[in-house]
Amino acid sequence: MVKKINASHILVKSEQEAKVIKYDITHGKSFEEIAKKESLCPSGKKGGNLGWFGRGMMVKEFENVCFKAKKGDILGPVKTQFGWHIIKINDTK
Repeated sequence: MVKKINASHILVKSEQEAKVIKYDITHGKSFEEIAKKESLCPSGKKGGNLGWFGRGMMVKEFENVCFKAKKGDILGPVKTQFGWHIIKINDTK
């Protein structure tokens, strides 16, 4: 069972923006470069990396998606109170 996740994300205002970003990433563009340019979250400066987190550390909608995923997955768009996220699972343990 996955107890901790290391993930990166890109936070944008609209679902449409998130869909375009996910398309670009799944067609070869760099997640980290897009995060640096487009993410509204301060983590964007680090390529979107949020580091390691366990259950209860992120908002429910975000966490629910992450803990069902596996390393390497690109998830989203996921809507939370902060906006729309594209999430990359970097590692699990």
